Amino acid sequence: MTQIQLGYGRDSLSFTFDESHYQILAQDSLSQQPLTDIEIGNALDEPIESSRLEDSVSAGDSVLIVVSDATRATASAQIVNLLVRRLIQSGVAPSDLGIIFATGIHRAVAPKEKIELLTPFIAQRVKTFDHAASDPSAMVLLGETERGTPIEVNRTLKDFSQVVLTGAIGFHYFAGFTGGRKSICPGLASSRTIEATHMLALDFETGGRRAGVGTGLLAGNPVHEECERIAAMVKPRFVINSVVDERGRAVRIYAGDWRAAHRKGCREYLADHSTMIERKREVVIVSCGGWPYDINLIQAHKALDMAAHACVDGGTIIWLAECPDGLGRPDFLKWFAEKDSRALEVRLRDAYEVNGQTAWSLLTKAERYRVFLISDLPDEEVRNMRMTPVRSVSDVLESSGGDAEGYILPRGAALMPRLE
Repeated sequence: MTQIQLGYGRDSLSFTFDESHYQILAQDSLSQQPLTDIEIGNALDEPIESSRLEDSVSAGDSVLIVVSDATRATASAQIVNLLVRRLIQSGVAPSDLGIIFATGIHRAVAPKEKIELLTPFIAQRVKTFDHAASDPSAMVLLGETERGTPIEVNRTLKDFSQVVLTGAIGFHYFAGFTGGRKSICPGLASSRTIEATHMLALDFETGGRRAGVGTGLLAGNPVHEECERIAAMVKPRFVINSVVDERGRAVRIYAGDWRAAHRKGCREYLADHSTMIERKREVVIVSCGGWPYDINLIQAHKALDMAAHACVDGGTIIWLAECPDGLGRPDFLKWFAEKDSRALEVRLRDAYEVNGQTAWSLLTKAERYRVFLISDLPDEEVRNMRMTPVRSVSDVLESSGGDAEGYILPRGAALMPRLE
């Protein structure tokens, strides 16, 4: 028997398993070493399809740095610290620097979280801005796309002469990947713009996902392409996208042109974070990887989506997601009042909301698999979402006999199982 520690919030839960029945699907973390400040500096000195950032900024320029919120790990504390120092050395006055948190429709970043995301040194010395997607007075209209999507973004973006994007590259279940253009849309877009872009993930004529939409897909993905068109209107000067390890430390940096660097990072991320499987199995045990990936249910859902890639229809998924911040939205449960996912899809067609689509995606999996959730959520809420609340992995396996074969995904959101 073998024991494994699976991330659960800021701690972990242990699970003992028989190696003849279960296979661990994980990246070789021993080959990944966190980058030093010097190594990150080298990446900034050799940008992808771009001149160095320092070569295009000088005294009198103002620079806005876009930073992800607390729902994802991006190594921002290390990266932003180095970036700010470089900009100041290039002649940019500290008073001409700003940092804005790309929260999209998520909650605002708490003061304590700002310190964790930026370090106390930066948080005390550089002015920060919050984003409120539902506040029209905080937005500026830049026009509309060919599809008719309104391009409404935070007006702070227009108050600075240069915009630098930061963030992390990872899988996204309908935008393909995180990072790059997502710092602008949905990160700093209005609720109206976010809804218009995210709605493109569903095909309301034929039902289900629109063609081209899915995990790891960019080319032909209408959600990605529309978000990229919107970001282009902002004209970001530079991007610094990281790939992080299980502790949130940067192990790769893609810096340079905001499109080219992001696309290269996505190609390499897909190659490095995919694992081939011969067949799907009856049981999948998946951890989000702990905090911040399981900070709330909406964020944690990304791990459930990955587990579905490895589970047979009608199989069992045991999902570890602490969710200390609850569901992620106080109104998330309202979508589960519908009798099934088809009825929910009809409701979305008539009155679309972004989180309704996440609810639809979750509900389709709860209908397709037997989903058991280990979390701090109230049992009644879990049941309302058509899942079964449990306290341990062993409880589920003992009740099912324990003879089935399965997979274990220790970092569910960061590894995509793919059939050979």
